[in-house]
Amino acid sequence: MIDLTVALAGLLVGFVVGLTGMGGGALMTPILVLLFKVQPLAAVSSDIVAALIMKPVGGGVHWRRGTVNLELVKWLGVGSVPSAFLGVLLLKASGQGQALQDHVKLALGLALLVVAAGLIIRPLLSRGRKAGDSVVPLVVKKLPTVLIGIAGGLVVGLTSVGSGSLMIILLLMLYPKLRLSELVGTDLVQAIPLVASAALGHAFFGDFHLALTASILIGSVPGVFLGAQLSSRAPDRIIRPSLIVVLLASSLKLLGASNVLLGVVIGLFVVAYALVLLASQRGERAALPLASK
Repeated sequence: MIDLTVALAGLLVGFVVGLTGMGGGALMTPILVLLFKVQPLAAVSSDIVAALIMKPVGGGVHWRRGTVNLELVKWLGVGSVPSAFLGVLLLKASGQGQALQDHVKLALGLALLVVAAGLIIRPLLSRGRKAGDSVVPLVVKKLPTVLIGIAGGLVVGLTSVGSGSLMIILLLMLYPKLRLSELVGTDLVQAIPLVASAALGHAFFGDFHLALTASILIGSVPGVFLGAQLSSRAPDRIIRPSLIVVLLASSLKLLGASNVLLGVVIGLFVVAYALVLLASQRGERAALPLASK
């Protein structure tokens, strides 16, 4: 049976994904676990299969625009495709019954913490991006790129998080001069075989629920479309800290933190984000005189 409340949550998550470019797994999976009380493994499996249908939509747009670095996609896939399937096998081998569900919750909570930290430092990584947004041939660093694929694939196979959230942070760190449009397009296209591998593994060895996946897609497909239409006017200074707070709260609840610890950690992360944002703005102001010369 289609669950309309899950579809409504999918609409909200899809809208945020279209608005910000953030991967949906970092939001949809914890919502399913914490709000709808879906078993963690079922939430991960069903969300990954839904992502398999969603990823080609955005990737196709960038493919037609020519903003995809196929060389980069190839070497990311060399690492991510086998490691995503391996991540599902490791998950299945980590236990059965409640022990398996506990392992999924732990992995998901840790992955969300990493993504939240990545969102905090992303303004620093993106600093000066416009100055480097010129057409310069990209030299692909094969081994580091494969390692990023391996790390991202494992995390996605274990938690459904990372294909659009964690890996774009790693690509920013490794390729600081990669054009913005090419960064987003490459990340979307490389996620297609990555998610396909993870989805295949979860279809065979996970706890995939067709009705749950269909409910997510009914809401998320129009949500992504609407969010993408408004993305050029998105108030990033409001959206990004809101996402950080949501991810932190979800992560700490999955890890069993008390409300007191939750408040303290969120406060510390808010302060850290404010300091990073201030440093990023100072760097941009300092770069302006150099750019005008």
